[in-house]
Amino acid sequence: MKGLTGKTALITGASSGIGRAIAVRFAEEGGNIAINYRSPAEFEDAQITLSEVRSANPGTSALLVEADISNEPQVLQMFAGTIARFGRLDILINNAGIQQGTPSHEVTLETFNRIINVNLNGTFLCSREAIRHFLSRPGGGAIVNNTSVHEIIPKPEYLSYSASKGAIGNMTKTLALEYAASGIRVNSVGPGAVVTPINKAWTGDPVKRAAVESHIPMGRPAEASEIAGVFAFLASDEAAYITGQTLYACGGISLFAEFRTTWSS
Repeated sequence: MKGLTGKTALITGASSGIGRAIAVRFAEEGGNIAINYRSPAEFEDAQITLSEVRSANPGTSALLVEADISNEPQVLQMFAGTIARFGRLDILINNAGIQQGTPSHEVTLETFNRIINVNLNGTFLCSREAIRHFLSRPGGGAIVNNTSVHEIIPKPEYLSYSASKGAIGNMTKTLALEYAASGIRVNSVGPGAVVTPINKAWTGDPVKRAAVESHIPMGRPAEASEIAGVFAFLASDEAAYITGQTLYACGGISLFAEFRTTWSS
């Protein structure tokens, strides 16, 4: 991608799944990578990401940074460490997120807040710190958020997750509008069903997988590498005139798959 070589990207939640695939893709494009992982329990997975990044491009400079993005002091430390190592930050990828399926009338406030704290508050905290840095030096910067088709499509039994993703969609637009004149672009990627560890409940079960695929017009889930390519595009200079948008990489789910056949005149 044009304009990624030599740029430094901080990728949250990069120890596995889409985050790992983004880190590898950015390395292939010649970027420097700060690989965020949440806690010591994810350190070994983060090391695997680091190894794959270095295999993808031995010349890439990469750093592991531990931080729970819902914890403000840890976020501040993560940004300080990243900037101290690389001298500057050019790209923030807000990828980290969690979900939990529970009937909405049974969701506790503790569970609701936990998911909102990671998905929404974490995206806010990281975006705020990235923007502060971008404004401190010439050249602007780019933020790309990982939202979901559930930014616009309700997801029963995943109330807090859906609420957080809808809010991230509006946060994307608000920040994009507010900082466009400063050369800061803010966009989102809205994945649909993706083969990642967070979706292991259905990816390895043929019956459940078939049920998921029946809702996808293209008939299959995405590979994480396919989603990573969209992040690379929006972060790159190829997308220099794009801001405030959510690009749905969802195999057509956002086209309302249940309406594929004519049901009304």
